Amino acid sequence: MPVIHIIGAKTGNPPAAGKPEVRLIDVGDESAGQRLDNFLLRHLKGVPKTHVYRIIRSGQVRVNKARASADTRLAVGDVVRVPPVRVSQAAARQAERPAPAREFPLLLEDEYLIALDKPAGVAVHGGSGISSGVIEQLRQARPQARFLELVHRLDRETSGILLVARKRGALTALQHQFRDRATGKTYLALVLGDWPERLKVLDAPLFKYLQPNGERRVRVAAPGEPDAMRAVTLVKVRRRWPAFTLLEVTIKTGRTHQIRVHLASQGRPIAGDDKYGDFERNKALQRRGLKRMFLHAWRLQFTHPAGGERVELLAPLPPELMTFLDAIHATSTPI
Repeated sequence: MPVIHIIGAKTGNPPAAGKPEVRLIDVGDESAGQRLDNFLLRHLKGVPKTHVYRIIRSGQVRVNKARASADTRLAVGDVVRVPPVRVSQAAARQAERPAPAREFPLLLEDEYLIALDKPAGVAVHGGSGISSGVIEQLRQARPQARFLELVHRLDRETSGILLVARKRGALTALQHQFRDRATGKTYLALVLGDWPERLKVLDAPLFKYLQPNGERRVRVAAPGEPDAMRAVTLVKVRRRWPAFTLLEVTIKTGRTHQIRVHLASQGRPIAGDDKYGDFERNKALQRRGLKRMFLHAWRLQFTHPAGGERVELLAPLPPELMTFLDAIHATSTPI
């Protein structure tokens, strides 16, 4: 467990209950290689995610007395300064509740890593308004495990392959592969309409922003727009129906909501996407049995962090998505 120092409390005169204080948190082995934002979300249970990112951007969070960005990777021995943040009593009580223990379908497990098949509707970690996710539930199910950390992330609505490291060295090695684009990540996505055969490479920068209610969104950036991040998506048509196209989508960059925004920007959003999709069509799709977004992390290729061999994992489409494909194939009538 990390050591947490409270700044401003005098000996014999502890801070008032509930009063926020500056904290200095020593980074231990269990957090080495973790992004700063994920580290804070783990330690600031009950604090809205938007506020966590706000204190990072404003420079109130410091790593070794220096400003740091959300994607700063922490190392053993780093000291993270956390400014005073207030948590409501209700949020604090929720944060204290242990996550429910849960195992997930396994695709691969050895002493270095776990590859699991994440179901849709489960966040990868707890955060704003979410008491627990895959990693918290997995830790509860495996209390004997000394180290379990997410290697990468998937959207809550996305199903499919998710890697969890069981050793710090494996975490660092795998995260380097993701950052260096040495992994192969291919998704299956069902989009509305007929996808043009000519659209095989989508190379459009993306810009993250917050809506008035604090919800995070992404859009294709205007030419020359500052703070935009390059995003490259490769698209291959797998199958067509009169009103839908099933795509194999390989991402060369790992931007937030990259696939969802890139596909929607071409006027062919993912079926069931409640953020970037066609909301009226989504209602009709729900009546036909599609209760979630049709996006699935299908294939993952990486180099094993210990043996060095190339690994390819496949996660079959979950039953609810296969059932919907069978239904549209049987009817082949546009909505």
